[in-house]
Amino acid sequence: MALKKKPVTGMRDILPGEMQVRDFVMDQIKETYRSFGFTQMETPCVEHIENLTSKQGGDNEKLIFRILKRGEKLDLENAAGENDLVDTGLRYDLTVPLARYFSNNAAQLPTPFKALQMGSVWRADRPQRGRFRQFTQCDIDILGDASSMAEIELILATTTALGRICPDNRFEVRINDRNILRGMALYSGFAEDTLETVFIILDKMDKIGCDGVAAELLDNGYDETAVSRYMELLTGIDTDAGGVRRLGETLAEVMPRTVTDGLADIMDTVTQVSETDFVLKFDPTLVRGMSYYTGTIFEVSMEGLGVSVAGGGRYDKMIGKFTGVDTPACGFSIGFERIVTILMEQGGKAQDQTVKKAYLVEKGMDRDRFAGIMKQAMSERKAGVCVLVSQMNKNKKFQKEQLTKDGYTEFVEFYREALK
Repeated sequence: MALKKKPVTGMRDILPGEMQVRDFVMDQIKETYRSFGFTQMETPCVEHIENLTSKQGGDNEKLIFRILKRGEKLDLENAAGENDLVDTGLRYDLTVPLARYFSNNAAQLPTPFKALQMGSVWRADRPQRGRFRQFTQCDIDILGDASSMAEIELILATTTALGRICPDNRFEVRINDRNILRGMALYSGFAEDTLETVFIILDKMDKIGCDGVAAELLDNGYDETAVSRYMELLTGIDTDAGGVRRLGETLAEVMPRTVTDGLADIMDTVTQVSETDFVLKFDPTLVRGMSYYTGTIFEVSMEGLGVSVAGGGRYDKMIGKFTGVDTPACGFSIGFERIVTILMEQGGKAQDQTVKKAYLVEKGMDRDRFAGIMKQAMSERKAGVCVLVSQMNKNKKFQKEQLTKDGYTEFVEFYREALK
């Protein structure tokens, strides 16, 4: 059987030019998040299948790469179903593993714990532009802080990072609260036991618009009066902090004012403090499909890409599923692959100020002369210069052209004998 050169569908080889951009993005994210006090940690790429299928990952649980049991545990003859064959799987995000990590190590961690986690995740999804079956996620989470300080820090840190990485791309942060979603639906007349279905339809707003959402709600048998009232409520709200507070007055009979006041305070504080230029607005149609969200949710869209480039929210119930005691938690994830896609389409140049110099050495150089060249290179590296030492090719012009594409701006040529 012939070996296959191409990677598995939905996964890919990354060439050096893109790798430089990826390193640049990752370095900017780490540097920014560390300046906000986040501490880097790591979890295994393989998780217990019980954790991955605990009904906390939404549709992602349908996309798990499952791993067969090994050795004597794999009993194919007596297996009644998949659960008898599988005991682990590749993680589909970093949030469920983080909850397990915190539950297992809480005694050794500070409170609140500001976690920075970066790593590969896997989903058996249909590959498309900016989406792969193996991809990198970059998450920050604050565990153990129930106050709005967590949301404010997460939004400021993430927007600061995006502003540094893509300074020429305008972006917008949309914010909502799952409790406001619930309050608006109840106020409109939808029954409590129908809300999840209502939200699934509402989540299609960006694809089918208000008329499409209204039509689908009616097609699902919902009361026409409730649908009409819901649409009027959704489209009649101002998107600034003042609009959120006024919405709280409208929903006072079905929801505490503290919910809308808290969200408005977050918006006011972020607007007042942020040094990054972006739009922050309340979006009553923002749902985010992950079932583990319990409060504030947010999403970032960026000029140049038709999908979100970051998102997150509060998930105060997840850690309690491991420990039996609920722990406040809130997180924000940057869509690393989508950001890299934007940068590559804009020219793919990492904003690296390091001087890159190439030493081209003629073949057949004697040992003592070559040692002197290497010593010179080591001295420049110590001074912060990136120095590539390479044998000189016959087609030197083409060699220099290729190195220039890789960011090398200076060339030093060494010959066996001095040029006359």
